[in-house]
Amino acid sequence: MRHINLTWGSVLINSTNIATYLGLDLGTSGLKAILMDGQGKILAHADADLKLSRPEPGWSEQNPSDWWQACLSAVDGLSKTHPEHLSRLAGIGLCGQMHGATLLDVNHEILRPAILWNDGRSGDECKQIEIDCPRSREISGNIAMAGFTAPKLAWIRNNEPDIFAAIHKVLLPKDYLRFRLCGEFITDMSDASGTLWLDVKKRDWSDTLLATCGLTRAHMPELVEGTDIAGELSEGLKTRWNLRGTIPIAGGAGDNAAAACGIGAIKPGAGFVSLGTSGVLFVSNDRFSPNTKNAVHAFCHAVPDTWHQMGVILSATDSLNWLARITQRNVVDLVADVEANFLRPAQEIFLPYLSGERTPHNNPDARGSFIGLSHNSTPTTMAQAVMESIAFAFLDSKQALNAAGSEISHLTAVGGGSNSPLWLKIIATNLNMDIQVPEEGDFGGAFGAARLALCAVTGADPAQICTPPKVRHTVQPDTGLLRSYQDNYQRYKALYLAIERTSS
Repeated sequence: MRHINLTWGSVLINSTNIATYLGLDLGTSGLKAILMDGQGKILAHADADLKLSRPEPGWSEQNPSDWWQACLSAVDGLSKTHPEHLSRLAGIGLCGQMHGATLLDVNHEILRPAILWNDGRSGDECKQIEIDCPRSREISGNIAMAGFTAPKLAWIRNNEPDIFAAIHKVLLPKDYLRFRLCGEFITDMSDASGTLWLDVKKRDWSDTLLATCGLTRAHMPELVEGTDIAGELSEGLKTRWNLRGTIPIAGGAGDNAAAACGIGAIKPGAGFVSLGTSGVLFVSNDRFSPNTKNAVHAFCHAVPDTWHQMGVILSATDSLNWLARITQRNVVDLVADVEANFLRPAQEIFLPYLSGERTPHNNPDARGSFIGLSHNSTPTTMAQAVMESIAFAFLDSKQALNAAGSEISHLTAVGGGSNSPLWLKIIATNLNMDIQVPEEGDFGGAFGAARLALCAVTGADPAQICTPPKVRHTVQPDTGLLRSYQDNYQRYKALYLAIERTSS
């Protein structure tokens, strides 16, 4: 391993070869790879697309082999376009979509497609887990939700017993990449928190929760902190990418914890609002603070002795993508039309529950709905209603986080949807909070993963590395619209309750 003396801030690096760090972010729609230098500057990036399979309504799967091919494609690309930067690689950080059930047999072969985070088939198994283990919420800090890994394994045990009997290891998506990179079965605390098998307060696997699903620690990867070294790149891949020396792989993180490391949300009260395929309202904590009543996620953070809470919306920008598809519009043009014509809150109300919902309802069977449509409704007014519904859903999450005892001191915007100034203004108004927009740059999961790699290799203090970016501008609430939005939010909440009663 190269020896590097590094201090963050003024950033003095004494090394004949300036080290670089590779961050790999395995998302649902694609894999992103970035190369970062020791000063935190992004030198290069590469992307590889992924496809989603929905073999049944409410199901969501991917082939782990596709993840690996995407990883090879992205890093091969960096090796060709930026060979000098990659040749100085000192460490690798991993992050990715959480909860996915990746199953290997005793020969380390994939047993079936991975069941993903947004798969809703295991609702009955969630109920059974909590019946069989009355302390599950106390131990895990979370409600048994269909998105988590444990109910997926319970579903496989009930519906695919031959596959269940052949399971040797259960891995999370990013940790399947780790296995292919170095041959180790290891995961980090933040990603493991989303399995429903972790004692989140103790930061250790729970034998009780594992037994509820017919599993033991032997089926699980080893646990490390996100800033620990968790494997070394194989000789074969070093040859493929023309690398030398020992290349450590950091423990890494689940996607949201990694994004928090990327934008500096690791101190208590620091948070972000993420507008991606799903939506996340995230706040860092110095203690384990569950609120299962309102379906808050209480997880370990990617850095030691730190936890975090999240409110999660399953269909954020995905709701706009859906509307664009059925109206045969380009989503960018649709948002531009909303911004050009915005005057006041929409008359229409939308429920963004196209894939069910987590916070605060924990209802995988919830579905989307429009109300208030008229002859004056257009794709543009409906798109505005969709954007406003995500703001209402974030307000639901903020109230749930507050009920768990968390106060958000400041918020940073991340995700593709944050490119819309109006959408951020609508969210800031409904949350009645300022939202900071970083200067141009990539502060997502891949950047956070690269920062974790730097910490693992150098032993640097995460608090000195995972610092907030410079703020380009701050989006402030529009107080003139606050009362109107409060009225619409009450309609939004009442609409869900009315539909929920009808479906029960």
